[in-house]
Amino acid sequence: MTNQQNSGDIHGNDTGICKTYLYMTVFIASVGGFLFGYDLSLISGAVIFLKEEFALTPFWFGAVVGSAILGCPFGPMLGAWMADGIGRKPTLIIAGFLFLASSVGCALAHGMGSFIVWRFVGGMGVGLASTVSPMYIAEIAPARLRGRLVVVNQLAIVVGLSMSVLVTYWLSFGGHWRLMFATQLIPVAALLFGLFFVPESARWLASVGRMADALRVLARINGRTQAEKEIKEIQEELGDETGGFGELFRPGVRLALILGILLMVFSQINGVNMILLYTPTLFMEAGLTSAPDAILNSVYIDVWISICTVIAFWLTRTFGRRSILIGGTLAMAIGHLFMFLNFSHKMPVLFTLAAMLIPTGAFTLTLAPLSWVVLSEIFPNRIRGKAMSIATCAMFAASYVTVNVFPMVMEGFKNRFGHPGGTFLIFSGICLSCTLFIWRLLPETKDKTLEEIGKFWLTLDRKRPVR
Repeated sequence: MTNQQNSGDIHGNDTGICKTYLYMTVFIASVGGFLFGYDLSLISGAVIFLKEEFALTPFWFGAVVGSAILGCPFGPMLGAWMADGIGRKPTLIIAGFLFLASSVGCALAHGMGSFIVWRFVGGMGVGLASTVSPMYIAEIAPARLRGRLVVVNQLAIVVGLSMSVLVTYWLSFGGHWRLMFATQLIPVAALLFGLFFVPESARWLASVGRMADALRVLARINGRTQAEKEIKEIQEELGDETGGFGELFRPGVRLALILGILLMVFSQINGVNMILLYTPTLFMEAGLTSAPDAILNSVYIDVWISICTVIAFWLTRTFGRRSILIGGTLAMAIGHLFMFLNFSHKMPVLFTLAAMLIPTGAFTLTLAPLSWVVLSEIFPNRIRGKAMSIATCAMFAASYVTVNVFPMVMEGFKNRFGHPGGTFLIFSGICLSCTLFIWRLLPETKDKTLEEIGKFWLTLDRKRPVR
């Protein structure tokens, strides 16, 4: 807790939400999201040069690309006890140091083995930050702003992804792949410095009995009157929780955990992340022969998803979570069908770009931000860290399998049919399955407080319908 947070003006603040302080806090926490996108996307441009330098076979190509993602599940494993045990803020600091070590290690690596090890370390940082950043934002945000503010973290991921494409394009002239990874030191420094100026999550403080500190944080953000109301709701919900892992197996919470895991797994196996991760490779499959040209064409995709992420703020404010997700996953299924037609009919590169815009735009508008929004708000307070860590771990495990299988599946279809289009038929079917899952099982959480949502699961009868 900073001196500013303990100052007397906090107690007298009863003027409503302090937006400047709230937005500053959210901005700093979202740097973790920026690093998520930046770190994982760097490999997209760098792998073209790594493939030549390390003479990568299709198997090792997937291993190098997936090495960071292999480390990602271990971040949430740490987060399962760190976020609830030592707090959200210290956990983000640890994530920052993991990013720092990875950036230096990859930039100095002189063999495929050491490179994979340091990418693995960076993946742990990604996994930790991706769990704690949206959790922290959701816990500190007022209920009516929560959806939009958690989407800020998704916007930061997209900005990180776009920035990494621009950086790798600029450094691709000359093949400076080591400098690509060294540039990550700049946002890492910004995260570690900024975290000295943000408070701990009020809901975590309350969960460990520090009610006075929790009240001060809430009052600084929402005003004294609203803070006192919220702290009573938090105390009431905490009285129904134990905070142990065993609570995850209570009927209602268990169902919430299953839904969270399935939603996050779907967010990775739907095919869009593979398009984003392998964009330069897909452009070269479509006919481009120059690595810088393939990376430059990726910029159009990144500009598009940046625009879509901004539009997602309006969608999140206007419509319910379920309707957005149902529409988005249907659009993604249609987009993958166009990707299949693109490769099966050997369309021009311009059509390849147009086909990519449909599923990537739909994903960025809907499943990409809303999966994190729902995950960060769906669980009770005491076990939010543990439950989110388990769901995020499952997400990265699914992502790792997909990243490694994708090149081999593409190669298999290419050898059998002369093009990799069949891969996207599989992804289209997955997206349709996701639509059905959301329609049948996912409850609406828009405009509900975290305590209202938590109490819903804690009191849910086994036979009570979810919807």
